[in-house]
Amino acid sequence: MWLEDDDIFGGKPEDKFFDIIYNANRNLVQNELVDTVSRTAAMELLLEEMLGEDKDIEAIIANYYSNNTDKVNNKMNDLYIQMMGNILSQNE
Repeated sequence: MWLEDDDIFGGKPEDKFFDIIYNANRNLVQNELVDTVSRTAAMELLLEEMLGEDKDIEAIIANYYSNNTDKVNNKMNDLYIQMMGNILSQNE
């Protein structure tokens, strides 16, 4: 239940995100993607520390996603919007 193609914003956050990263300054996009990968790595390490290194983190994440699809998709949309804002605010 997020933005549909006929909304005033003209599409889904994911589509707009890709429009922006394909057209924005390459250095700004690269910085944002490096920051995102760094945060992802930190979160995976945190999960490993909290749950133990012997746990299959990928399986835990996949299971969480399958049980919380709407919640995860809403968070993904929030992150797309946040990343777009970060890129656009520096692209002026």
